[in-house]
Amino acid sequence: MKIVCLLLLLASGPGLLFAQKTVLHDVTIIDGTGAPAKPHTNLIMSGDRINSIGNVIPADARVIDMKGKYIMPEIICGHAHLGNLKDTIASAANYTPDNIRRQLQKYQDYGIGAVLSMGTEQPVGLPTRDSSRAGLIAGATMYSAIYGFGVPGGMPPGAGFTHVYRPATAEEATRQVQELAALHPDVIKIWVDNSYGQFQTMREEVYKVIISEAHRHGIRVAAHLYHLTDARKLVAAGIDIMAHSIRDAEIDDELIAEMKKNHVIYIPTLSLDEYFYIYGDDPYWLHEPFFRTSLEPGVYGMITSPGYKERLKNNPITEQEKTALQIALKNLIKLHKAGIVIALGSDSGATPVRTQGFSEHLEMELMVQAGLTPLEAIEVATLNGARLLKIDKDRGTLVPGKKADFIVLNQDPLNDIRNTHSILAVWKDGKKVSNGPVTSSRSVTP
Repeated sequence: MKIVCLLLLLASGPGLLFAQKTVLHDVTIIDGTGAPAKPHTNLIMSGDRINSIGNVIPADARVIDMKGKYIMPEIICGHAHLGNLKDTIASAANYTPDNIRRQLQKYQDYGIGAVLSMGTEQPVGLPTRDSSRAGLIAGATMYSAIYGFGVPGGMPPGAGFTHVYRPATAEEATRQVQELAALHPDVIKIWVDNSYGQFQTMREEVYKVIISEAHRHGIRVAAHLYHLTDARKLVAAGIDIMAHSIRDAEIDDELIAEMKKNHVIYIPTLSLDEYFYIYGDDPYWLHEPFFRTSLEPGVYGMITSPGYKERLKNNPITEQEKTALQIALKNLIKLHKAGIVIALGSDSGATPVRTQGFSEHLEMELMVQAGLTPLEAIEVATLNGARLLKIDKDRGTLVPGKKADFIVLNQDPLNDIRNTHSILAVWKDGKKVSNGPVTSSRSVTP
């Protein structure tokens, strides 16, 4: 029997059998499950996994003193865009493997361990996705909807959407879903919105067939949306993920019940709406290094210029977005209390002002503003994100057996969610991979 067990261990790889244990000593662990924090404890790692959490220190372990530090799982962003941002411009011309890798590294520096890129890829990006998923490149792990589904002459408008499908008929949509399914997207993205009445909304017969055909291939569908009426129809059609908040009206109990019955996941993207107007003022974080480091070159000068601020104040959409955010906050807390699974997403990377890395931390702050506790916001940002990506057996919480992927903080995020800004280090696969975004050095020496 002992020989059989030894053979099984050897078959599973020498790392499991012989990996030296590393202990992060005397830390407070916020494990992402929603359980209370565990103060003055030890995180014991073996290879790329969490071995145990407790007071016993193995005799042969390497011990790192972490007294006064806080550890939480890496954040998972369920709605972002990769590759199109460079300097002050979002454009398909910026989409290169090097740019994607650079942005994955930026996300990782901010403690984001995985990113779901929502429907704006180009063919050249698919090998990067595959290399990221295989652990062959540094940075956050890339998940993707690959090419989304929009409307001819309608949503999504603007740069960066060169490979979005725009089916005119249900038959065309069916063929395109079949074509996309062969590329193994993590979800399929559809845009169902008229952008303040500027465009035609995707027709019901088109998105119904996209959803049914995607489900036939075992793929979930995520909807960009805005309006309560569209949300109601999408849930009836079998939508799996709402990729934005409902922002034109407060959600009703009947729709909540349907969402719960159909296990719909809700990604509120609150920061998206705040970014529409917040630069017209001076938010507390505007001049802080944690925010400024996340910006592309030239963006800080753009958003702090008098001309930019004036344009925001004079834009008729600005007041509409302020109202939209307040409705979104109310809908979030209502859905959360009803037991709908909420996942974090920010739509970062879609435009230069939706900055990658910082936005995910701002999203948690806005969730707390909506009424979630910091502990609940962290659960949304970690465990629920892993559930969204179906990687929760391996990632999303700090429990024995799971990947040793986490953020080390200098300050307690449960006292103030903004303390997630105090990143001392980011660990991935049991190794320190970043000193956080503000520190210029990328040394990985503990």
